[in-house]
Amino acid sequence: MDQDAALRAESGDDEHERPRYSIGQVAQRSGLSRDTLRWYERIGLMSYVGRDHTGNRRFSDRDLEWLALIARLRLTGMPVADMIRYAELVRAGEQTYPDRLEMFRQTRSDVLDKIAELQQTVAVLDYKIAVYEGRSDVVRPATITVHTSEGSDT
Repeated sequence: MDQDAALRAESGDDEHERPRYSIGQVAQRSGLSRDTLRWYERIGLMSYVGRDHTGNRRFSDRDLEWLALIARLRLTGMPVADMIRYAELVRAGEQTYPDRLEMFRQTRSDVLDKIAELQQTVAVLDYKIAVYEGRSDVVRPATITVHTSEGSDT
């Protein structure tokens, strides 16, 4: 049993697991389309989604938290296949903690690399803004290469 599930079981937090939200409500809360939510379930990105007496999907607070995590992982640029692999690891239980830890460490490293790249991009944009504002006190960032064949920078 996953550590979070074990803690909920010990504390009697069945309310967190209780299916209560329709697919429309979850689409509105998550910003995802109904089709995306169905697709996530179909490809195994979401574990079993409860159904009501008429067969309509019913999502729990736990499902909403999972979708929030998936949204964050998407922002990191993590491929869907890796997110599915993570979901499979979660379902497999505590023995997969080392694999999950490695996934998050690698993703964190990738995000930090992207942040550094974006910071360099901001430096270039700030430089270009200063140039076009006519400021003479600007220092060219190291990330801008000079193209001497045309006699001007990029």
